[in-house]
Amino acid sequence: MTQRVVVTGMGAVTPLGNDVTTTMTQINAGHVGFAPITKFDATDTGINLAGELKNFAVTTRLDKRLSKRLDLFSQYALYSALEAAEQAGLTAEVVAPERLGVIVGSGIGGLTTIEAQVTKMNAKGPQRVSPLFVPESIVNMAAGNVALQFNARNICTAVVTACSSGTNAIGDAFREIQSGRADMMIAGGAEAPINQIGIAGFAALSALSTATDPQRASIPFDVDRDGFVMGEGAGMLILESFDHAQQRGATIYGEVTGYGSTCDAYHMTAPDPTGAQAARAMQLAIDETGLTTGDFGYVNAHGTSTQANDNAEAAAINQIFKTPVLVSSTKSMTGHLLGAGGAIEAVITLAALRQQQLPLNVGVATQDPACPVQLVTAANQNQPVANALSNSFGFGGHNAVLALRKWA
Repeated sequence: MTQRVVVTGMGAVTPLGNDVTTTMTQINAGHVGFAPITKFDATDTGINLAGELKNFAVTTRLDKRLSKRLDLFSQYALYSALEAAEQAGLTAEVVAPERLGVIVGSGIGGLTTIEAQVTKMNAKGPQRVSPLFVPESIVNMAAGNVALQFNARNICTAVVTACSSGTNAIGDAFREIQSGRADMMIAGGAEAPINQIGIAGFAALSALSTATDPQRASIPFDVDRDGFVMGEGAGMLILESFDHAQQRGATIYGEVTGYGSTCDAYHMTAPDPTGAQAARAMQLAIDETGLTTGDFGYVNAHGTSTQANDNAEAAAINQIFKTPVLVSSTKSMTGHLLGAGGAIEAVITLAALRQQQLPLNVGVATQDPACPVQLVTAANQNQPVANALSNSFGFGGHNAVLALRKWA
């Protein structure tokens, strides 16, 4: 018997806030989370702005000694998982360890640790490399540390599909519960790429915006867009079978109803300009719900604010939706959190459905005619929307789409 999969907890740490409530307050106000880079001197990179966390104090939720043994991306994952677990009432008494699993995505993993340790090795020799270098930097350690925290002994894996990682992680966790192999899953994505090598690497690809005005930096679907703004943080969901949640009287915040995943098999970094496989991923997610495109009122777009992505995604959306659907990219406010982006966007979409206030597509002065989608504005954001899609598309041609439903 296929299990329904509901969301009973959400956690987030983003450039807009260090919890879901603060992040959504800023989202609903249309605020942007960008400011000049402070983590290092970025002058030589040519990049001015990033979506850094503000006043983030990891010891608010994590033990100080533990946090010192974690790269930032693992800190962010564990911090937001603890928020989600608190909301869900996840305790040892709620679920057996063998029925609780973890899947956390990240595009790069412990890049801050890698940069610091390579720098140390080059300056002081290989004997000075930290013994924690490997366990801090490898991508699976966000999932591993979350599992340690919650004694989760079901599946524990990491997904690495570039900017689709967080969405794939949630989709894979959805499958675990749907098939009956787990009762609860902690799933999401985490990323900490704002450091010299992270910014320099993406700048070398000409992927980052060189804007100095935060309001005109990440402007998805605008004719003058020139790249994305790097963000950092994490988003986590507690997924649970409906039967298990109902039995324990849990509060339900939404439902995952479908998941589609495809590959462009087109180019290492560029999306297929036709959007064909992105569209197919969207259709697969819709088909699994048993609904039609007409039942979906909103798409949280991948919307990176790059020329190639926004054009291809608009083409994909218009292949699926023959009548206009409301679209926005919340990267206009959070920036692009790479492997964490899809997870945070799933949190935002679920919260928006619950509040019945769609996120604005901030920053558009003149919409690009090559991106003919109906954007969310102040005039149309308060809509009775029950079903939404959340899109993520990553380098390597990875396409991942979640279908999400408002809980009545």
